[in-house]
Amino acid sequence: MANIKSQKKRVLTNAKAHERNKAVKSAVKTAMKKVDAAVEAGDKDAAVEAANTASRLLDKAASKGVIHKNQAANRKSGMVKKANEVGA
Repeated sequence: MANIKSQKKRVLTNAKAHERNKAVKSAVKTAMKKVDAAVEAGDKDAAVEAANTASRLLDKAASKGVIHKNQAANRKSGMVKKANEVGA
């Protein structure tokens, strides 16, 4: 660890931010897995509902800077396309 006081503080704040970001990313991944599971099961209603929930989480992650806004948009696009193709 560094000897400089401000750098010690940065190490601590970075650790907190890392934990927060990890939790947000984990929640997004879980939500996207629920969409995939619903698509595999062939349940269109559940897939669309899960996609809406995951979409909201992706938007929140992008607004907090956890992931880039374009990455969120690309993930949402693919996920919604997959959910809409169920039963079609």
